[in-house]
Amino acid sequence: MSKERKVACKILACLGFEENVANFTNCMTRLRVNVYNREEVNIQKLEEIDDVIGVVEDETIQIILGPGFVNKVASEFQQFFDQSSVEEDQKRKIQEKNNTPFKNGLKKIGNVFIPLLPGLIASGLINGIVSTLINGGVDEANELIVLMKFIGGCIFTYIGIFVGINAAKEFGGTPVLGGIAGLLIINPALDTLDLTIMGEEVTAGRGGLIAVLISAWFMTVIERNVRKFIPNAVDIILTPLLTLLIVGISTMYIIQPLGGLLSEGILSILTAVLEIGGPLAGAVLAGTFLPLVMVGLHHGLIPLHMEFIQATGATPLLPILAMAGAGQVGAGLAILAKTKNERLKKNLYGALPVGFLGVGEPLLYGVTLPLGRPFITACLGAAVGGASQAVFATATKAVGISGLPLTLLVVDGKIILYLLGLLISYGAGFIFTYFFGYKEEMAQNLRKEKEVSVE
Repeated sequence: MSKERKVACKILACLGFEENVANFTNCMTRLRVNVYNREEVNIQKLEEIDDVIGVVEDETIQIILGPGFVNKVASEFQQFFDQSSVEEDQKRKIQEKNNTPFKNGLKKIGNVFIPLLPGLIASGLINGIVSTLINGGVDEANELIVLMKFIGGCIFTYIGIFVGINAAKEFGGTPVLGGIAGLLIINPALDTLDLTIMGEEVTAGRGGLIAVLISAWFMTVIERNVRKFIPNAVDIILTPLLTLLIVGISTMYIIQPLGGLLSEGILSILTAVLEIGGPLAGAVLAGTFLPLVMVGLHHGLIPLHMEFIQATGATPLLPILAMAGAGQVGAGLAILAKTKNERLKKNLYGALPVGFLGVGEPLLYGVTLPLGRPFITACLGAAVGGASQAVFATATKAVGISGLPLTLLVVDGKIILYLLGLLISYGAGFIFTYFFGYKEEMAQNLRKEKEVSVE
């Protein structure tokens, strides 16, 4: 039996076996499982499984396995289930914790964008490589450069369709209608209509992804309510017809203008905060980002990055927030320099390399959070780095993985300033943790190695 298979078996046993698992998915580092009965789940034994970095109890049970390894375990886990038979109403059987409108909203937005991350990251890096090559002297008309620019730009051109489809799935509607909701906002044909509504000319893309999310959500609401009074015999014809007509017209007259006002207002507020707050704003944003990552709400900020990119060509938020991971790396280096605990060293040897590459969850769940105080000193290191990025006014032209790889996406020739920010965060996180954040007795807080029965 392979290592991944063994881990999958142990996880399944701790979750209460197949009959207690409603459905599951995975992101870059986490296996996210929905269960029917939380009382059947043994969180302590989950945390004690070798190669499980940590467990987050949220709307889903999030089992931190780390990049790469999580995909292999998920593949093995998949063999125990036939997910195609899972019904939408199973989600309602999940016992939720921390059930607040704000958190639930961020979670749902995050769930819309999490499946898009591989494409966003890959496309952003392709665009970064193209820019690097052009800046290095490669002819912009080179056929390979032209082709790479096309490949890298596809998802950003039509991301509204993917967002609409995922939003419809998340809110319980028909995916194709959600995709059409996205097209109602981004379709380039809008620019050729020569149509003025409520005193403003209709243009493609107004309202951005915020309008797409609203339109897709509204599509699911209308579809659900129309279906209540349509006879079953004609449901497949009349329900989508009426839904699309109602939402299509409403989108043009209400949702797109409203989305435009909301997106412009949000961007104006954030821009003002960064301009007026300067280093203080950068410090607060970066210093409070790790707690968002801790509860899995950080993906809910992706629409803000995308709105900045679509409106101005670059997002100033991402380099600031990237300093959170760098502060953790500095904290990890400080602990490695001080500790003699072999288990802690083993965790650090595995977590630090991917930490430099922008994947901070192994450090978060395997080191800083279990130890306690180093989590705080990592946040302080992040705050110092975030302040520097606000002062340097760095920005990225796409959403990508943070850490060193993000250098490929930095605009306006400020790669050196971004790297300097990383060094500042590394250094601040190291200093705060080395002198104030870590004592050797803290290593006793780490979970002990125990075997988990799968019988």
